[in-house]
Amino acid sequence: MPAENNKNSISQNRAAFYDANSDTRKPRIVVGTAQELVQYRQDSGTRIWYNDIPNSFTAHWHRALEIIVPVENWYDVHLSGEVYRVNPGEIFLIPPGELHSLTAPEEGSRFVFLFDLSSFSRINGFSGIQSILANPLHITRSEYPGIYDDVYQILVQMRNEYFSKNEFAELTIYSLLASMFVKIGTNHLNSINMFPNMRVYKQKEYMDKFTSVMDYIDAHYMDELNLDDIASSIGFSKYHFSRLFKQYTGYTFCAYITYRRVKIAEELLEQPEYSITEVALQSGFPSISTFNRVFKQTKNCTPSEYREKNNRYTRRQ
Repeated sequence: MPAENNKNSISQNRAAFYDANSDTRKPRIVVGTAQELVQYRQDSGTRIWYNDIPNSFTAHWHRALEIIVPVENWYDVHLSGEVYRVNPGEIFLIPPGELHSLTAPEEGSRFVFLFDLSSFSRINGFSGIQSILANPLHITRSEYPGIYDDVYQILVQMRNEYFSKNEFAELTIYSLLASMFVKIGTNHLNSINMFPNMRVYKQKEYMDKFTSVMDYIDAHYMDELNLDDIASSIGFSKYHFSRLFKQYTGYTFCAYITYRRVKIAEELLEQPEYSITEVALQSGFPSISTFNRVFKQTKNCTPSEYREKNNRYTRRQ
């Protein structure tokens, strides 16, 4: 088991694990009632913690992608009304922006990976990965036999780069992260079998069409996006497209548009030069009232409260 193979090296390197994060004395900063502002390592968008404390964490959310890999003993993730027990050697991905809480055993250890994904947003094809990352992923050998070993080893390589503090560690970690996303995305497409009984070349053609749709949504989220028009543009009926889109993304078409617009709004709200009205319009919401209502339903706070929480922390820095 990977966890067993790494225990000795982990035991020998505990001092290095703590030293690599010595640039911060406050591992967690939670503003308001639920939002955690992740302290990435200086001049980077990553933070990897070696965590062997028995502390549990109440419900919170953050914009970072969080990956938990227990080494010794279990770790529980409470998310969307479900409790996921993550055992040693297993991998759990918590979607950015999702409210979750964590329960630790009295004794145990795990690695916690946190990544800022904003640099990926401009890469063609990443929109399809985002739809996969919008749901929790519990990667075990039995459930993901085709990619488990590769994903685990990628995380080990990331960890080694981070804690060795190599000159190009940040670049290497993000290249590894991109590789992991490709493996997860490819596995997802292979598993959902959207186009059964179809020749391979035709399947690829249709998947390319769906990828182009996702990229189009990312580029035109400010516009009025019509289901009929988008379905017609790739040669599907509205009903066939809706079924396949839900299979591909896990969202209905309308729900996914809302999800993307809220994500864009989060980024814009952290830029003080934009008014709340400007954020609403540039995120693609038709009115400020719709924006306020949808944002509060999704994030459990108003856009103004979200901005104030971020600004309050920034002023303290």
